[in-house]
Parts: sequence; structure tokens; C-alpha cells
Amino acid sequence: MAAYELTVSVKTQYLEQQSDPEQSSFVFAYAITIKNTGQVAAQLISRHWVITDSSNQIEEVRGLGVVGHQPFLKPGEQFEYTSGATLKTPHGSMCGEYFCVAEDGAQFVAKIPEFILSLPRTLH
Repeated sequence: MAAYELTVSVKTQYLEQQSDPEQSSFVFAYAITIKNTGQVAAQLISRHWVITDSSNQIEEVRGLGVVGHQPFLKPGEQFEYTSGATLKTPHGSMCGEYFCVAEDGAQFVAKIPEFILSLPRTLH
């Protein structure tokens, strides 16, 4: 087990009611679970997202914390939140990283694995 490790899992959902395909606006929600799978308590300080639509348009988003929080997680603890993204195409992906500081002062990056944003029943 690594000393400094956050594990990130994601569930996505297409928000049909908030989307407007005729205006090239496709809205997705994503629920993130961040679990401290390391041996040292750590705080999530900031985030960096890379959002790519199916026409390879890339948007990068950086900011402090997540949904107004900078969670401090002891080993085994987790933090969950929901956020969203709007794409100009019906398919895309997101990936990124969280910048973290451990209780002992060590700095590390927790990778957010790439996940797909797609309308239901449209990928082959």
C-alpha cells in the first residue's frame, strides 16, 4: 500500500431535461467518490480537469477544492460529490488530477482516470 494514494471512481448520467441537442448543448452529471487508500491522511487542495468532446475540442478547468470543499481524508475515509459538464457534442470524455497535501506535508497528485460522457444507447 502506498503512503500517499487517493482512489477515484466515477458514475455518469446524461441529463436529457437540461440538454438542448438542437443548440449543441449536452449536459452530463458525474458523481465522484474519492477514497484515501493510502497510509497517511491527506487534504485535496485543487483540481485540474481536461474535458474533450467528440470533435476534439478541449477545455481545461482548474480551481480550488471540489464543489466548495477541500476534504481532509484519513486512511479509509471517502468523500463523495456530484458535479456536471456541458459538451457541444453528444459524446466526450473527462480526465484530470487532484493536487493534495498529506498530513506530514508531502505533496502528491491523485490521477482521475478518463471516463466517458455519452448519451445512453448510442456507443457501439
